[in-house]
Amino acid sequence: MYNALKTAEILLPKQGADLSKWAVVACDQFTAQPEYWEKADALVGDAPSALRLVLPEAWLGEGEARIPAIHRAMGEYLASGTLAPAVKDGFVLTERTTPSGVRPGLVAALDLDAYDFRPGSESLIRATEGTVLERVPPRARIRAGAPVELPHVMMLIDDPADTVIGPLFAKRETLRPLYDFELMLDGGHLRGWAVEDGDARGVFAAVDALNAKAGGLLYAVGDGNHSLAAAKQCWLDIRETLTPEEWEKHPARFALVELVNLACPALVFEPIHRALFGVEPVALMAEYRAYLAENGADEGEGDDLTAFDGAGNVWRFKSAQHPLRLLQAFLDGYLRRHPEASIDYIHGEDALRALVSRPDTLGLMPRAFDKSELFDFIRRFGVLPRKTFSMGEATEKRYYVEARRIL
Repeated sequence: MYNALKTAEILLPKQGADLSKWAVVACDQFTAQPEYWEKADALVGDAPSALRLVLPEAWLGEGEARIPAIHRAMGEYLASGTLAPAVKDGFVLTERTTPSGVRPGLVAALDLDAYDFRPGSESLIRATEGTVLERVPPRARIRAGAPVELPHVMMLIDDPADTVIGPLFAKRETLRPLYDFELMLDGGHLRGWAVEDGDARGVFAAVDALNAKAGGLLYAVGDGNHSLAAAKQCWLDIRETLTPEEWEKHPARFALVELVNLACPALVFEPIHRALFGVEPVALMAEYRAYLAENGADEGEGDDLTAFDGAGNVWRFKSAQHPLRLLQAFLDGYLRRHPEASIDYIHGEDALRALVSRPDTLGLMPRAFDKSELFDFIRRFGVLPRKTFSMGEATEKRYYVEARRIL
């Protein structure tokens, strides 16, 4: 039974590089807080850094100017040996320490031919949330001209007995160490080890056993779906130009991800909040209450969804199901009718409250999604509404560390 897993040659910064300056958080974090990225830029200075190889979404408006510089930096880092092979053919076991606890992971390559983000997909690798197609092209432009990829995708496996990553993590001190350092800007601590030879073969055996009882869904994208969708689009474009023999072995067919066990106690599902700008909050919330009534879903006051505005008004809603299915549908329609309004998706209550400070702003805080229901929900109903959950706070997201050649 095909499991879509592949070992890879994995690149890391050369010996002696300052990894605390090299590693930066996923590009889709702190999008409404450019000051975070300005601090990261100041910390990095002239040192080699993954910050020079990615485009934070806070700077997306500068993409046309920044993308050529990203491609040049990738080429320079390869030519100078700043990025060099650290694992010839294997995986990387990771240990991430955050306020939520210790989160083991396994950096591995997955076959993009086994991934389909479209709703209703029955592929082995699936999105968990709706994909916004407009967000794919900017990332695809970066990858299309890139000689290497750096992953921030966190790929979930549903492994309650911890059969895939657990045995490796238990013997981690016997593996070849790769890195051990503090992450910048409150990112916690990160350690990594090479997984090679017999240990790598053991991973394949464990994944095969998990696949046999996965019901057709072995991997679910927890974080980074739009980056993975961009990788898929680039691969489809390349695939059309290849012979069948080239298709089988082309490096762009695969994408580097970090496998994380859904059952890990340190993997905490946090709600993703909504901040609306340029709205009349009282009128908007009256429309939403009417929308719920029309759909037979006005359950009265409760803690499933809390809304507040910059003038001090607070609204609370009870919901028989997770509130985001109806809330996101309502917001999509509202924004189409009100082009003067805009929305941002915010990680963390403090960040949301800092943004909702004017009378024409509205914050929406849904309750967290229960992660134990995730795989069954995807099998039964398909993708969740986009931005349903976040795996931890923004600083707990994956940091760019490893790289892989894709040309």
